[in-house]
Order: sequence, then C-alpha cells, then structure tokens
Amino acid sequence: MATKLPDFRAYTVVERDGQKPVWIDLGAAFLHQDGAGMNVLLQAHPLDGKIILRPFINEGRKEPSTPADRT
Repeated sequence: MATKLPDFRAYTVVERDGQKPVWIDLGAAFLHQDGAGMNVLLQAHPLDGKIILRPFINEGRKEPSTPADRT
C-alpha cells in the first residue's frame, strides 16, 4: 500500500524584529475522501496559537513559497 502524501503542510510563523520571519513546520493535513474536511496531524504546537496551512509541494524546500517571495 502506497503512503499518501499530505495535501497541506502546517506551519507557524515566528516574527523577528528587523529580520525575515521564520516558518516552523508543525505537521501535515490530509483531505477527507469526500472533500468535506481534513485531518490535521501536528508534531508540535504553535507558540502563538496560529496555524497556517499551505498546499504541500514535494520539492524539498525548507520554507514554503509566500506571496512576498513571488514579487
């Protein structure tokens, strides 16, 4: 049986004065087969209580692409 890749990665972002924010990988999210929800599996918990879900792209990047990265 093949392992299903996640549909989303879960991150928290730590803002730093005068520096780029740090994206910390918390876990993954998998869509339900019926498309009506998802399971979020966390390997850690965010320090500030905010979780960001981004589409999973299996390209070996350490940080996700953000809108600011694309300008």
